[in-house]
Amino acid sequence: MTNPLFDYSPITERPELRWPNGKRVAAYIGLNVEHFLMGRPSTSIWPGTAELVPDVLNHGWRDYGVRVGIWRMADILDRHGIRASVLLNSDVAHHYPQIIKAGLERNWAWLAHGKTNSVLHTGLSEDEERGVLTEIVDTIAEATGQRPKGWMGPGLTETFNTPALLAELGLSYVLDWTNDDQPYRLNVPGMLSVPYTLELNDLNLFGDKGTTGPEFVQIVKDQYEQLHADAEHGGRVMAIALHPFVTGQAFRAKYLDQALAFLAEQPDIWLTTSDEIAEHYLRSA
Repeated sequence: MTNPLFDYSPITERPELRWPNGKRVAAYIGLNVEHFLMGRPSTSIWPGTAELVPDVLNHGWRDYGVRVGIWRMADILDRHGIRASVLLNSDVAHHYPQIIKAGLERNWAWLAHGKTNSVLHTGLSEDEERGVLTEIVDTIAEATGQRPKGWMGPGLTETFNTPALLAELGLSYVLDWTNDDQPYRLNVPGMLSVPYTLELNDLNLFGDKGTTGPEFVQIVKDQYEQLHADAEHGGRVMAIALHPFVTGQAFRAKYLDQALAFLAEQPDIWLTTSDEIAEHYLRSA
C-alpha cells in the first residue's frame, strides 16, 4: 500500500534548514504523562501478569510515575531550565490535576496523546474518530487553558484520517512518524511531521535493551554529537522520549541529570519544545 500521508524526501536534497540564532540542533524532551486503566493490559515491565484483573504488579509500576517519578523529573528539568513537551493523555486532567498545575507553573507545552494509553487509536470510522479527537482536544484545552498544537497517538497509533481531522481541530503537527531528523510537510494542508524517537526512548533503552544509566548518558552524547556534525548541511532535531515510571525511578535520576547537564552546556543547541520547532519550521520552510 502506498502511504498517502507523505512523499519520500531524502535529507540530502532539501533546502538548508536553519534554527534561531544559528543553532545547529533543536532538542526537546518528550515527557509522556499517561493514565492507564486498571482492568486493561497496558505497558508492562513483566507481561506474565498483564492479563490479570487487577494486574497489581504492572499497574503499580506504571502508577509510580504519576505519584513519584514525575515530580523527581520536574525538579531535574527545572535545574537545567528545560521546558517539557508533555505528551498528555486527556484522562490525566481528570485523575491527576496536580500534574497539570505543576506543568502550567513551568510553562510546559501540551500535546494531545490520546485519552488513555490503555486504548490504542485505531479501528475508528472517520465520524467516530472526529468525535474522539474533539473530546480529547477540548479536555486538554479546558484543563490547561491552551489548545494543543501537536499530537502523538497512544503507542504512536493513528488512522489515515487522523492528520486531516487534527487539522480541522486546529492542530499543526504529529510526532507519530519517527522517520526523519527534520520536520517535513505532510500531504494534509497545514500539517507537519516533527521528529520523535523510538530509539532514544527510555522504554526501549531501559526496558527492552537493558541499558544502564551511564550508557544512557553516553547515548545522549553520541546522538547530539552526530546530529551536530550532520547539521553542517542543515539543522537537525534531537528528541528524547521519557516516561516518569521509567526514568523517574530513583536510581536513574542522576543519569538524567547528567545527560541534561551535558546538553544544557552545548553552545550550538536550541533547547526548546516541539511546539516551537513546528512553529519555526512553518515560518521558515
